[in-house]
Amino acid sequence: MAPRSVQPVILIVEPFGGSTRLHNPNLPMVYWDDAAVTRGDGVFETLLIRDGKPVNIERHARRFLASATLLGLPEPDLNYWHRATDEAAMEWYRQQGQTPAEGFRGEAQCVWTYTRGRASTGNPTAWIRVNSLPAEMIQQREQGVAVMTTPRGWTINTELPGVYVAAEGKVPQSPAPWLTVGAKTLNYAAAMAALRYAKDRGFDDVVWLGADGESVLEGATSTVVMEKKGKRLRTPSSGGEILPGTTQAALFDYAHSQGWKCKEKPLTVTDLKSARSVWLLSSVRGAVPVTRIDDTCLEPHDLDELRQLFQAAMH
Repeated sequence: MAPRSVQPVILIVEPFGGSTRLHNPNLPMVYWDDAAVTRGDGVFETLLIRDGKPVNIERHARRFLASATLLGLPEPDLNYWHRATDEAAMEWYRQQGQTPAEGFRGEAQCVWTYTRGRASTGNPTAWIRVNSLPAEMIQQREQGVAVMTTPRGWTINTELPGVYVAAEGKVPQSPAPWLTVGAKTLNYAAAMAALRYAKDRGFDDVVWLGADGESVLEGATSTVVMEKKGKRLRTPSSGGEILPGTTQAALFDYAHSQGWKCKEKPLTVTDLKSARSVWLLSSVRGAVPVTRIDDTCLEPHDLDELRQLFQAAMH
């Protein structure tokens, strides 16, 4: 069923639990001194809503909690966020003319946002957004993407205490006090600038490389996964400079149960170019095949089989 409206649903939530309220998406809601605006100081999670249910929500919730802890934000009540997500999703489907009795159908994007809040009050700000999937995202699922590889331009000193623990989405016992490598923060300006740069040059996406210009890290907003012969899936080793992906974790768990051999290991651009297929994985866009890396065109194999595997993994 095609969406009847493109208006997003905005649900204001109390970070510590309590009441929720729907917000008119055509009216402002964030104050001028909110840390999200003035500092990009906050965390977020992006979830897929499929047929009325949030996908992979437990992994997202654990990372959301770890992100908030790493930034020193008050601990969010995850049960409350679960309930608020169901409320926002139900409202979005209702606006599409669907009812619980008939069963919800279709996909939507859901974003949790949690900021340090107003400087004048010290109270955090939080809201949930549910909206239709962008048409470009659906097109990329079907047609694939051309990616530009580039060094990220900054590196992380992995000798700092707690780096690897934090990068795994856990809270280290003795982190460097500024350590936010494991947090999914609102500060995405560099990634968005890289995507604009790539699109101006005829690419759809970016894959970050290590300082050596060959080691594969991750996509600008995704995890890199490649397929090899013999039902093998590989992704760059997480930790340090690579934020573990919730979608990749769900895929590897499911694929392993189906007889696939799944490993994290260091990967290079040469590895990607010689793979049977290369994919960018993210929560809402899902699994997107890579059709070109820089000037090298790829010929992905078994796309339908892999798509079915990825689809089954996301429940």
